[in-house]
Amino acid sequence: MSISSPRVQYQIPFNRPSFEGREREHMAAALDGGHISGNGPFTKRAEAYLEEFLGVPKVLLTTSCTDALEMSALLLEVGPQDEVIVPSFTFVSTAAAFAMRGARPVFADVREDTLNIDPDHLASLVSPRTRAIVPVHYAGVGCEMDRIMEIAGEADASIVEDNAHGLFGRHDGRLLGTFGRLATQSFHETKNITCGEGGALVINDPSLVERAEIIREKGTDRSRFLRGLVDKYTWTDLGSSYLPSDLLAAMLFGQLEVHREIQAKRRAIWDRYLANLGGWAAGNGVRLPTVPAGSEQPAHLFYLLTPTAQSRDRLIRHLRSQGILAVFHYVPLHLSPKGREFGGKEGDCPVTEDVSLRLVRLPLFNQLTVAEQDWVVESVSGFEDF
Repeated sequence: MSISSPRVQYQIPFNRPSFEGREREHMAAALDGGHISGNGPFTKRAEAYLEEFLGVPKVLLTTSCTDALEMSALLLEVGPQDEVIVPSFTFVSTAAAFAMRGARPVFADVREDTLNIDPDHLASLVSPRTRAIVPVHYAGVGCEMDRIMEIAGEADASIVEDNAHGLFGRHDGRLLGTFGRLATQSFHETKNITCGEGGALVINDPSLVERAEIIREKGTDRSRFLRGLVDKYTWTDLGSSYLPSDLLAAMLFGQLEVHREIQAKRRAIWDRYLANLGGWAAGNGVRLPTVPAGSEQPAHLFYLLTPTAQSRDRLIRHLRSQGILAVFHYVPLHLSPKGREFGGKEGDCPVTEDVSLRLVRLPLFNQLTVAEQDWVVESVSGFEDF
């Protein structure tokens, strides 16, 4: 099934970016202040906000979650002799960031209920070459971190949480992004908190902070120079230009300031979907999201799992005929052309291969109105072509 052109206009889009707080005011202040390059005043304010909320040693803003993953690979000194275990059901960056350093991505299957990495399959994939494990908190529902941390500990492997979906989510009372040695965040246009394009590296291991600053500054010790610790800065390590503009940080800070209001809106939308589609789903063999006890998900996305791939495609076409853009999600990485180069083949991750063909995501954005959501629910509930 092909993806519609982004130029096609729908009455109800899948996502609609919204400005909830003082984003424009902060961006104007950044312009007036004369510092719009990276690591300016709003970068520091946004980082400090996240550090305090998460209770972590350091947060470094990046230009994307992909960049934060690439920084993780550099920090962990992943190389050609290493393997990094990632779920096959994820975005390409989760694997590509480590493959770029020469490591071999090893693809793990996901659980049928949460669509998170399956600890049993994960354990079977660990080898003496395993350098890192990268769990993805799909839809912001926390992975089984206790078991994953135990497996990683036995393998002497580092955990990098891909928390692109999970900011503000919790697992057993603990904030997602605070379990691994490192974690990555996304502030892409489709995320709960956005600056259009952006990300962050969450550093839970204090010993990695200084080198992370060097990597983010193109491999130079410029951060130490700006703090007056050295009288000049120079090239000291590998790195790249991972700093976002302070204009983006200003927008991001404006969203972070009102994140509780944003989360309340999204949670109300998520809960209305669950309440209003439960009967229809049960009657037609459709599965709604599973949120285990002890998990607090941040209402990042709402999905349906239809009985078959064919019924999923028909449902998407039906909704588009009603002016509603609903979309599928990841194509299994192990079956992608590049994934096959790393040894992926049919049957390696059967749950991923199945759910990727049956999953459809419904529109969910901060300013989705009750009337718009009612139209989505009515259109979904009117579909019977299973």
